Amino acid sequence: MKINANATGTRTIEIDEEHLLTIQRYSLFERIANSIGIIDEESLEKLRCTVRSLIASQAEDSKALLRLALVLYDDNMKSLGLSNLIDCYNNWVAEQQQEEPVNEQE
Repeated sequence: MKINANATGTRTIEIDEEHLLTIQRYSLFERIANSIGIIDEESLEKLRCTVRSLIASQAEDSKALLRLALVLYDDNMKSLGLSNLIDCYNNWVAEQQQEEPVNEQE
Protein backbone atom coordinates (compact mmCIF):
# COMPACT_ATOMS: atom_id res chain seq x y z
CA MET A 1 0.00 0.00 0.00
CA LYS A 2 1.06 3.58 -0.49
CA ILE A 3 0.68 6.62 1.70
CA ASN A 4 0.67 10.19 0.44
CA ALA A 5 3.72 12.14 1.50
CA ASN A 6 2.42 15.53 0.38
CA ALA A 7 -0.92 17.30 0.20
CA THR A 8 -1.23 17.06 -3.59
CA GLY A 9 -0.63 13.31 -3.63
CA THR A 10 2.23 13.54 -6.11
CA ARG A 11 4.70 11.92 -3.72
CA THR A 12 4.00 8.57 -2.11
CA ILE A 13 5.84 6.16 0.15
CA GLU A 14 5.40 2.40 -0.10
CA ILE A 15 4.30 0.68 3.12
CA ASP A 16 3.81 -3.04 3.66
CA GLU A 17 2.41 -5.18 6.43
CA GLU A 18 5.88 -5.87 7.85
CA HIS A 19 6.29 -2.13 8.51
CA LEU A 20 2.94 -2.09 10.33
CA LEU A 21 3.83 -5.20 12.34
CA THR A 22 7.11 -3.58 13.39
CA ILE A 23 5.30 -0.44 14.52
CA GLN A 24 2.91 -2.60 16.52
CA ARG A 25 5.64 -4.82 18.00
CA TYR A 26 7.58 -1.87 19.39
CA SER A 27 4.51 0.32 20.16
CA LEU A 28 6.16 3.12 18.20
CA PHE A 29 3.09 5.33 17.90
CA GLU A 30 2.32 5.53 21.61
CA ARG A 31 2.64 9.14 22.75
CA ILE A 32 4.03 10.20 19.35
CA ALA A 33 1.77 13.26 19.00
CA ASN A 34 2.56 16.41 20.94
CA SER A 35 0.53 17.46 23.99
CA ILE A 36 -2.39 18.74 21.90
CA GLY A 37 -2.43 15.79 19.52
CA ILE A 38 -0.64 17.40 16.59
CA ILE A 39 1.77 15.43 14.41
CA ASP A 40 4.61 17.75 13.39
CA GLU A 41 8.23 17.57 12.30
CA GLU A 42 9.28 17.19 15.94
CA SER A 43 7.07 14.08 16.18
CA LEU A 44 8.79 12.63 13.13
CA GLU A 45 12.24 13.36 14.55
CA LYS A 46 11.25 11.78 17.87
CA LEU A 47 10.14 8.62 16.05
CA ARG A 48 13.32 8.53 13.99
CA CYS A 49 15.44 8.81 17.14
CA THR A 50 13.44 6.07 18.85
CA VAL A 51 13.91 3.68 15.92
CA ARG A 52 17.61 4.55 15.64
CA SER A 53 18.04 3.87 19.37
CA LEU A 54 16.22 0.54 19.11
CA ILE A 55 18.44 -0.52 16.22
CA ALA A 56 21.58 0.44 18.13
CA SER A 57 20.51 -1.47 21.25
CA GLN A 58 19.36 -4.63 19.45
CA ALA A 59 21.46 -7.68 20.12
CA GLU A 60 19.24 -9.69 17.78
CA ASP A 61 18.48 -9.19 14.12
CA SER A 62 17.03 -5.72 13.54
CA LYS A 63 16.14 -6.17 9.87
CA ALA A 64 12.51 -5.14 10.41
CA LEU A 65 13.57 -1.97 12.22
CA LEU A 66 16.05 -1.17 9.47
CA ARG A 67 13.31 -1.56 6.86
CA LEU A 68 11.08 0.81 8.84
CA ALA A 69 13.96 3.28 9.21
CA LEU A 70 14.22 3.41 5.41
CA VAL A 71 10.60 4.56 5.30
CA LEU A 72 11.05 7.11 8.09
CA TYR A 73 14.21 8.55 6.55
CA ASP A 74 12.77 8.67 3.03
CA ASP A 75 13.38 12.13 1.52
CA ASN A 76 9.63 12.51 1.01
CA MET A 77 8.69 11.71 4.62
CA LYS A 78 7.48 14.81 6.41
CA SER A 79 4.88 15.40 9.11
CA LEU A 80 1.99 14.86 6.65
CA GLY A 81 3.50 11.54 5.60
CA LEU A 82 3.82 10.50 9.24
CA SER A 83 0.23 11.52 9.89
CA ASN A 84 -0.88 9.41 6.91
CA LEU A 85 1.26 6.51 8.15
CA ILE A 86 -0.43 6.73 11.55
CA ASP A 87 -3.86 6.74 9.84
CA CYS A 88 -2.82 3.73 7.75
CA TYR A 89 -1.62 1.93 10.87
CA ASN A 90 -4.84 2.70 12.78
CA ASN A 91 -6.95 1.41 9.87
CA TRP A 92 -4.82 -1.73 9.71
CA VAL A 93 -5.23 -2.33 13.46
CA ALA A 94 -9.01 -1.87 13.13
CA GLU A 95 -9.07 -4.42 10.29
CA GLN A 96 -7.03 -6.87 12.37
CA GLN A 97 -9.45 -6.51 15.29
CA GLN A 98 -12.44 -7.12 13.00
CA GLU A 99 -10.86 -10.27 11.61
CA GLU A 100 -9.98 -11.75 15.03
CA PRO A 101 -13.54 -12.67 16.10
CA VAL A 102 -14.13 -14.35 12.73
CA ASN A 103 -10.96 -16.45 13.17
CA GLU A 104 -11.92 -17.42 16.71
CA GLN A 105 -15.32 -18.73 15.61
CA GLU A 106 -13.88 -21.04 12.95
